[in-house]
Amino acid sequence: MKQIIYDNYSELSVKTAEMIAAIISDKPDALLCFPAGETSVGTFRHLIELNKSAKISFKNCRIVGLDEWANIGEMRSENCFSFLKKHLFDHIDYSEENFCFFDGESSDLVQECIKTDDFIRKNGPIDMILLGMGMNGHLGLNEPGTSFDLYSYIVDLDETTKIVGQKYFSGKVQLTSGISLGLKYIMEARTVILQLNGTKKAEVARRLIDSEISPAFPASIVKSHLNSFLLLDKDASKYL
Repeated sequence: MKQIIYDNYSELSVKTAEMIAAIISDKPDALLCFPAGETSVGTFRHLIELNKSAKISFKNCRIVGLDEWANIGEMRSENCFSFLKKHLFDHIDYSEENFCFFDGESSDLVQECIKTDDFIRKNGPIDMILLGMGMNGHLGLNEPGTSFDLYSYIVDLDETTKIVGQKYFSGKVQLTSGISLGLKYIMEARTVILQLNGTKKAEVARRLIDSEISPAFPASIVKSHLNSFLLLDKDASKYL
């Protein structure tokens, strides 16, 4: 895992977008995976600018969902896909037939896993996966204690995720379960980019660097990936 520290969040966002743009330029039909998280919003903004200036196109890219909340009912309009739509997809060129996202409101979540596994099997491996890290060390919805050997699967949410996840919704929502790409997909991806920003992530960044590679701290697996990048701003790196 290569570690790069940037002066601030803006620089972190620009440099991450440039890394992703280079991957798309090299492979216009790349299979990409993006997270629905606050850290990635700046990166999305710069990707949109690159797209609008015709420096990159998403038209032939395949895009697969990282994770999704399950069974949130009337709050589904504020789910992970809606976050990505608001901050990225509504502003770029893309082909909807190249999308594959989990439907967390499906009556058959197992079939949602099968659908996604089939899509990645047909189009994969994932060329670039962008990740944030939760306060408990999760990647996607791969919670502490999750096996490293899973592909798509249904998740029982950790208590920390149930609490922190409320920030993505305009009202109180009952978060109990989700659906996620497993850590095995992350390890099989050609490029893994993990972003951390802000003082709130400084302690968890320290834990990532100091931890042994173990399911107890899921993000630790990225340290063993042969083409992974930990990108931080100065605030997130203050304990390193």
